[in-house]
Amino acid sequence: MKKYAFGVDIGGTTCKIGFFETSGALIDKWEIKTNTENNGENILSDVAKAVDNKLAQEGISKDEVQGVGVGVPGPVRSDGVVNRCVNLGWGTVSVEEELGTLTGLKVKAGNDANVAALGEMWQGAGAGCKDVIMVTLGTGVGGGIIVDGKVVAGYNGAGGEIGHITVNNDEIEPCNCGQYGCLEQYASATGIVRVAKRKLAKTSEETSLREFTELTAKDIFDEAKAGDAIALELVDEVCEILGAALSNMACVVNPEVIVIGGGVSKAGEILTESIQKHYIETSFHACRDTKFVLAGLGNDAGMYGCVQMLLD
Repeated sequence: MKKYAFGVDIGGTTCKIGFFETSGALIDKWEIKTNTENNGENILSDVAKAVDNKLAQEGISKDEVQGVGVGVPGPVRSDGVVNRCVNLGWGTVSVEEELGTLTGLKVKAGNDANVAALGEMWQGAGAGCKDVIMVTLGTGVGGGIIVDGKVVAGYNGAGGEIGHITVNNDEIEPCNCGQYGCLEQYASATGIVRVAKRKLAKTSEETSLREFTELTAKDIFDEAKAGDAIALELVDEVCEILGAALSNMACVVNPEVIVIGGGVSKAGEILTESIQKHYIETSFHACRDTKFVLAGLGNDAGMYGCVQMLLD
């Protein structure tokens, strides 16, 4: 009998919901608004309604459904309990128990970056590999680590928080997490712009980057591709920090492939090639053959990974 599953990627603005066959085939996907009012108390009931409505629409009974996988923007313990999701207004929420009661289905919850990594390993750029590091370069820097096909979530679910590796002990501005010198302060979209503004303040060299009133990471990569010397230096600087951080991580988990995702990854090969160059310069010899690839599933990776969680 054919089996079905739901993958639900809960974000601060929308919940992305995918309806799948357990083979990995995506049948349908849609979004609902994430209702963060009253500390997000209605988020899970809204998801449950969306699941029930879809099953009614398709004429599928719950006996044919493997379950609901859920990705959330925060640490998730092995028992499915979330301890604080700032973007959702949640404190301590037992996602698996609560959504299981609401839907009558098996529920598995995981951190959003970890499930995105699972998605890329299962049906995306890391397909065929079982040892994967995924880095998402967006507003922040997220990550997921997979060893032998399993997510490394850790005791409190904070495994894979790549963005908060300390890469600069001399940093004087705090990261959003309260620490100083985190990778996120240099390699996220906002971090790249911060590094650029510091550099522009220190140099009088001519550069097209000064022509932008609201400079973005995309502008920096575009100008680097066009040959602007300062932009090229900035890309090299950022990728050196990121490449070295990843080479340190590789000494612990020795990935077969490193998947680069998030909005910044749209820069393409200029990004992956520069990261790989610096990674090779600083990595242990047995880890140097790690492949670097751009994420393949885009914003759908989390939904795919949520389903993959249910298949164990």
